[in-house]
Amino acid sequence: MNKGYSLKHVNELSGGDNEFIAVLVQTFLEEIPPDLDNMVQAVNSDNPEMAYQYAHKMKPNLQLFDIELLKQIKQIETWSKTKKAKEQIIPVLDEIVSTINGALEDLKADFN
Repeated sequence: MNKGYSLKHVNELSGGDNEFIAVLVQTFLEEIPPDLDNMVQAVNSDNPEMAYQYAHKMKPNLQLFDIELLKQIKQIETWSKTKKAKEQIIPVLDEIVSTINGALEDLKADFN
């Protein structure tokens, strides 16, 4: 079964320090859910500037855990700079939410 994340970059960054890996995972588990909720809320309330900020903030953490959402995050960032209707970005947002929630579940199962 494929996991929704990879520790490849985390291991490179940590040098194999398991305590540091645990801190990175815990930080991810604490910071990403509220950021994701805030991004969803920003899109739903048609606040593209706030959506951009949260998408941009999450990007390095998603990359660190190899969560394949760079294209979708960039789509949120691009949408936030246009005057397009929020309905156009909702399918991308749904994909982001689903993918991140899957990764969060996998991380919780593996580290809690």
